[in-house]
Amino acid sequence: MSSPHVAPLQSVSSSSSGAAAPRAKAAPAYKRILLKLSGEALMGEDPYGINRQVIDRIVAEVADVLQMGVQMAIVIGGGNIFRGVAPGAAGMDRATADYMGMLATLMNALALQDALRRAGVESRVQSALRIDQVAEPYIRGKALRYLEENKVVIFAAGTGNPFFTTDTAAALRGREVGVDIVLKATKVDGVYTADPVKDPTAQRYPSLTFDEAIVKNLKVMDATALALCRDQNMLLKVFSIFVPGALKRVVLGEDEGTLVHC
Repeated sequence: MSSPHVAPLQSVSSSSSGAAAPRAKAAPAYKRILLKLSGEALMGEDPYGINRQVIDRIVAEVADVLQMGVQMAIVIGGGNIFRGVAPGAAGMDRATADYMGMLATLMNALALQDALRRAGVESRVQSALRIDQVAEPYIRGKALRYLEENKVVIFAAGTGNPFFTTDTAAALRGREVGVDIVLKATKVDGVYTADPVKDPTAQRYPSLTFDEAIVKNLKVMDATALALCRDQNMLLKVFSIFVPGALKRVVLGEDEGTLVHC
């Protein structure tokens, strides 16, 4: 008697067995970014100086983005310590006050570098003012190499020139190192038609052009920085650094903050 024919076993796919297929990680929308941090962002709720909890939280968000393979440069302001246009500088020579503000940005850069080091993130501080004992001078070729090595590059001392803001430094350095977008981290989650603190009916712009921002005087950045971004066709995103996970969502290209474009 012949043995009965047995059909071969069919392989069972994970979908038919009910097991969920692993989700692919979302790819970042940008490969190289420049984050513009204001000095005031480091204060938190303090009246001045650097709030340790705030800077550690910012560093954690930066580290999260770096794990996605994104190259990052940072320009940091000094308003939490000293600003050339602040009331405390009243009566001073403007150029002298601006140089003092540049030194304040260097102090913030060193604090940020120390916080990154404690979080296991390698970084380099490059200063537009020569203070070789504490920071490297700004050299574009070195900055590019550090970025390619996935080190965070922190640009301090603005442009090194008085009468120019750190917003202008962010636009300038961003263009020099070829970033895909400049991310301006602020206290509000984008650009509004009016001050949302004073006007509850203010609406957030999902996007707008540089010309619109300049004509409507929306205070996105100073006019010099906006014109530089516009002329170099460089994207700008304004978002709140105080919203948890906002930096990562911006890098992923999600609807977070306001995109300013040509």
